[in-house]
Order: sequence, then C-alpha cells, then structure tokens
Amino acid sequence: MFESIDSVNGTAAHAGDPQCCASCGCSHSSPAGGDEAFDVRREVIKLVAAAVLFAGVLLLEYTDVIRLPAIGFYVFISAAYLTAGVGILAAAGRTLVRGDFFDENVLMAIATLGAMAIGAFSEAVGVMIFYRAGEFLQGLAVSRSRRSIAALLAQRPDVVNLKTKTGISRVAPESVAVGSLVLVKPGEKIPLDGRITDGSSQVDTSALTGESVPRGAGAGDEVLAGGVNLSGTLTIAVTRPYDQSSIARMVELVENAAARKSATEQFITVFARYYTPAVVAAAAAVAFVPPMLIDGAGFQQWIYRALVLLVISCPCALVISIPLGYFGGIGRASRHGVLVKGSNYLDVLAKLHTVVFDKTGTLTEGVFEVNGVESANGYSAEQVLAFAARAEQYSNHPIARAIVKAFDKNGEPVSPEGVSGHGETSGSGVFARVDGRNVLVGSGRYLRAQGILPGRDGQNQSGTVTHVAVDGNYAGYIVISDRIRKESQKALLRLRQNGVRRIVMLTGDNAETARTVAENLGLDDYFADLLPGDKVTAFEKIQADAGKGQKVAFVGDGINDAPVIARADVGAAMGAAGSDAAIETADVVLMTGSPEKMADAVAMGKQTRGIVWQNIVLALSIKAVFIVLGVAGMATMWAAVFADVGTALLAVINSTRPISFDAAAAYMKR
Repeated sequence: MFESIDSVNGTAAHAGDPQCCASCGCSHSSPAGGDEAFDVRREVIKLVAAAVLFAGVLLLEYTDVIRLPAIGFYVFISAAYLTAGVGILAAAGRTLVRGDFFDENVLMAIATLGAMAIGAFSEAVGVMIFYRAGEFLQGLAVSRSRRSIAALLAQRPDVVNLKTKTGISRVAPESVAVGSLVLVKPGEKIPLDGRITDGSSQVDTSALTGESVPRGAGAGDEVLAGGVNLSGTLTIAVTRPYDQSSIARMVELVENAAARKSATEQFITVFARYYTPAVVAAAAAVAFVPPMLIDGAGFQQWIYRALVLLVISCPCALVISIPLGYFGGIGRASRHGVLVKGSNYLDVLAKLHTVVFDKTGTLTEGVFEVNGVESANGYSAEQVLAFAARAEQYSNHPIARAIVKAFDKNGEPVSPEGVSGHGETSGSGVFARVDGRNVLVGSGRYLRAQGILPGRDGQNQSGTVTHVAVDGNYAGYIVISDRIRKESQKALLRLRQNGVRRIVMLTGDNAETARTVAENLGLDDYFADLLPGDKVTAFEKIQADAGKGQKVAFVGDGINDAPVIARADVGAAMGAAGSDAAIETADVVLMTGSPEKMADAVAMGKQTRGIVWQNIVLALSIKAVFIVLGVAGMATMWAAVFADVGTALLAVINSTRPISFDAAAAYMKR
C-alpha cells in the first residue's frame, strides 16, 4: 500500500486507492486512518496489549512456568499475533482483492505467516509487534510535520467584526463585501485584505511572510489577511473579498501543492511497482532453488532465509520518507513566506542555472520619484508636468503615480475636469484629451510609433525617462528615478552561493538606467527598452544561451510579467505587491517584496532535494547489506525487522529535520 502525502492537511493517500487509507490498518497513514487525527492513545493500547501477549508467548515457548495443552498454546499464539497484526493482515487482504498483490503489508503478511508455518512462533509475533511499533513512530513523525501546516491553516479567520449602522456585527469573512469597514482589536487576526482608515498598530505578518519583526501600520497603509494586530485598534476598509485575500490564496496554494509530484516521487512510485514483485520472486527462488540444487540443503532453512529477505526488502523507508521529504520542504517554505505550488518546482529550484529578474518592484523598490523635468519647443517645465499628470491620472502604473504625486506637491491636486478619451498601452504609455488637446505620455518608442520624434532627448539620463507630446508636437521629458532595494545585493550573492551561475535583468527602462542598476548589483547581463512582448523574446534567448537541459527561473511582479513567468522553468511572483495575473501564473509566490525570498526558495529547494537523496542512499544501502546477510544465513528475522523499521524511522526523522529546526529556532526566539 504505497503511500504519498497527497494533501498538506495531513491526509495520506495510497497511490493505488486514495480512499483505502481511511479504513486500512497501516500506520503510515496515521494508524487510525487517513482523514482522522493520529490517535496516539489507541495505538499505544494496542501495542501494550500485543506486548503483554508476546511476553506470554515467550514464557510458553521457552520456559516451563506456564503449561498449556497444544490447542491452548496455538490459541494464545494466534491471539498475540492477531492483536499486533490484524490491521496489517486486513490491509494485505484489501490489496489482494484490488488485484495489486504486492505491497509492504502483503510482504509482512507472507513473512510472518510463513514463520508461523515453520514453527518460528515468537519471531513471527515479535516481528509483527516491532513492525507495528515502527509504523507507530513513523506516524508520530508524519503527524508532527502535518502540524507545521496546521499552524498555517489556523491563520484563517473565523469571524469578522463588521461595522454597520447599528453597531458591530460578528459575521463570516466570506459574507463581507469589498468596501465594508471591519474592526480589528488588539490580539485579533486581520480577517481580510484592506486599507487602514483609522488607528495605528504593530502587525505580526510572520505567518504570511516569515518575517519575525512586526511592522508598524497606520492610516492609509495596506494590510493583509492572516496578520495579527498586536497593539492598537484598527478600522480597515476591505479591498478584496475573502476568497481572493492573501491568506485564502496562501492556504489554497499550499493545500494543492502536493498534487504536483516531483520526478523523484514519480520514479519511486514506478520503482515500487516493480520492486516488490521482484522481491517476492527472489524470495521464492531463495526458498526453493537451493534445496533442489544443493545437497544437504533443507527446505525449512532456506524458507526461513526467504522470509528474512521479504521482511528486509519492505520498501517503507522509500515510499514514505520521500514524499514526506518534499511535503516537509513545502511546509517549511510556507513558514518562511515562500509558497511553492508543487514538489516538482522544489526540484527545479535546486537545479537552477540562471535566474532572470524584472527590475522595477523586484530588484528596485518600485517607488518612483520625479527627479527632473525638461521642456522643449516653447513649453515650460510646469506645462510638461501638468499635461503628463492630467493624462496619467487614471493609470495605476508606478511611473504614472509618481508623476501625479509630483504635480500634487505643487499644492494643486490633479483635476479630472477637461480630461477625456483616456487610453493606455501596457508597458508603453497613455493618451488622453486634455482641455481639447491630444496628449501622449510614454517611452520614446511609444512616441515614435505615433510619428513623433523625441530625438536623443533624455537618452543619457540615469533614470526612467517619460516623454510628453501635445497635439503631435514634442513637449519635453520627465526623469523618474527608482531606488535599488537594499537587500538586492545580498539576495544575488546568496543565489550565487547556492549554485546559480548567471543572473540577468529585464526592464522596459532605457539602457542607461539598466546599465547603472546592473553595474551596481554585479549582474551578468541585462536587456533594456523592452515591451511586454519583447520580454518573452529576450527570456527565450537567455534560455537558449543557458544550454539544453539547464533550468532558468524568472522573478517578476507586474501584469506584464505574467507571460514570462509562464514561460520560465520556474516562475516566481512577488506576492505582497504583485499583480493577480503574475501570482496566478507563478509556480512560486514570494510573500514579501524582497528578492531575498528567491534566495530562500533556492536554498530550501536544494536542502529538500539533498534530504530526499540522503534517504534514498540510506535505505538502499542498508537494505542491500542485510539482504546479502539474510540470504547467507547471517541475519535472523529479528535483525531484518530492526533494520527495516530502523531505516524507515531514520529516513522519516531526516525528512522532518528542517521542520524540527524551524520549530526549535522559533521557540528560542520567544
């Protein structure tokens, strides 16, 4: 009954039958079943009862303290055996009924029933007890890893304090409309994404972003659902419905992550399908071939060796610990503010050759400021800024907001009066009728496409240059700067330390601005003056340069980054400020605006893959040694079960090690 972790809610499902885990007795699946909680008390009672009966078996078989007639002895032996193994026998029976014929339960059933048949009673009962005990300990380890995700699920709000005309109503978050006002008291979770309209506080966003330091928040600041209000009372205007809120999306992404299996998990599933029948065939050969070919070789001796081979060959360590390793990696990443949508993407992150970054809002802060205005053809600088601000006032682009903000600083807010016919070409510019005049604001390429020649104006400026034309005449340009994020340098250094060989930047900014950023950050290459469509072409060239089979990632945040994110081997979106299109398209969502989260993602991908391969090498090496010893008659069934259960436990503990370290670190910070 080969299992894989199919849901971060903690349900374990068998590859052959997703529902059978709910009723089988195998204790990988939390011995009590798939959807039920891991029932420690019930399992302990079963194990203690089986151990007491086993002690009685040893007394009956090896001492004269208790004497029973033969029929009584066999009844006692059967009771001990069934107490320990009834669940495993039932699961083996269901496997055979389904026509699978081979899984670890079938192997254990054949091995122990065979031992009973040749008179190795105490070994048969003991093997079943220790196997079940090992399964119980594995279940505890799996349960512990599930709780790391349960902590995330617990961040989902249950009720909302909705402000109404008659007072405060406690309602379900799903029923709250966009624009409604909600009250969040100190110590409460923020239930929905929104903007603070009143109050100030410190907000703990660790569940969303992995950042342990609370953030200050006040009127006008945006806050995300799932954060915890630590001090003052906040009134928040809801900006997104619940099903589109940060915490709802985060939970959905993590819950669905395990459905996308890595190549290693897929290989193990196929491997197990052929491995177990091969083991049974080998055991049959060991049991019957030597007695027929070797003089003096007895069937009982070689059947015993074959049974040892069946026990040691059980593939539990592989089929449990490998999915659990990826499950733990996804869980740990989510706790650090990195949402990985599938274990296959953890594998790709571990093997990245090239990482390509968008510039604005990713490597830079995306907070633009107007640094200068240059006029031409008889227009004044004030006129150029005014025309641009009025035309840009309906755009959400960061450059547009910077121009409007600069105009507002003059003391007169932008008025919609006299502005009509507004339109926008994504990534290029806007046009509008302003007081009856046709105004174009955008890149040099955008103006040239309209038949207006800005010449070489602004080409040598270090910053984003936005050109302005009025009634077909060039009016001047505005220089807008964007600061490099202070953590970008560290993020790129960590990426290189984790094996990334090439780091490239794509931007729609001019070549001078791109060159300055690239030199300051030590990038390997950059592509400038790119339209959204050009970004895909540039990215495909980078992929070709990386070489066949090399993995290339892209990190961006804007709606115009979505096509490139989709084209990448692994696409990452900035979750906190990124566009919906980018987040939905991405394979990895970075819950803060920091590029360091991409370095975290790569590091955790490499760590997870390392743990998985450690488990594979550990399991196969130990099993190979004991298979040889068992066939040679140098290992008993006791040794086989200790080796099998011990290997599985070591592999499971290794798989949950990162989560344990995280929990210990979190405890130490208290």
